[in-house]
Amino acid sequence: MTVTPLLVDVGTALEEATGIVQYALVFLFAAIPVVEILVVVPVAVGLGLNPVTTAIVAFAGNVGSVYALILGYRRLLEWWQSRTESDGPSDRYARARRLWDRYGLPGVSLAGPVMTGVHIAALVALLAGSRGRLVAVWMTAGIAVWTVVLTVASVAGFSALGIV
Repeated sequence: MTVTPLLVDVGTALEEATGIVQYALVFLFAAIPVVEILVVVPVAVGLGLNPVTTAIVAFAGNVGSVYALILGYRRLLEWWQSRTESDGPSDRYARARRLWDRYGLPGVSLAGPVMTGVHIAALVALLAGSRGRLVAVWMTAGIAVWTVVLTVASVAGFSALGIV
C-alpha cells in the first residue's frame, strides 16, 4: 500500500464523518500500524479538526495500541515463531533493529514513530529484552514528542498555506 491512497482513504473517512465520530476515527486510525499519528494528525488538522483535541485523541489511540502490544507481545512472539516459513524480517524491522543496535531503547522510542512506526519499534525493544514497563515509558515519551511536533508543524504549515 502506498502512502497517497492511504492519505486519501483516511482523509475521505474523516471528511465524511461528523462530530465525535471524526475524533473516534482519529483514535482508531492512530492505533493502526502504518497509519498512526504520522498520517492521521496532519490529515485531521488539514480537514479543520481542532488541533489540540486531535493531538490528544491521536496520542491516546497510538499509545493504547502500543500498550496492548506490550501486554500481548509474548503471545505475539509465540505466534510469530510458529510461522517458520517466513521470508525473514521486514525492511521496517531491519531499520528498527539498526536503530536499536546504535541507540538503544531511548533512540528507538524517539525515532520509531517516524522511522519504523511505533509498533515495530516497541516490538524490537521487547524482542531485544527490554522490560515492558520501560518500553511503555519510553514509547509514551516518543509518541508524545512526535504528536506535539506533528500537530504544531501541521497547524503552522496549513496556516501558512491559508488552509486552516
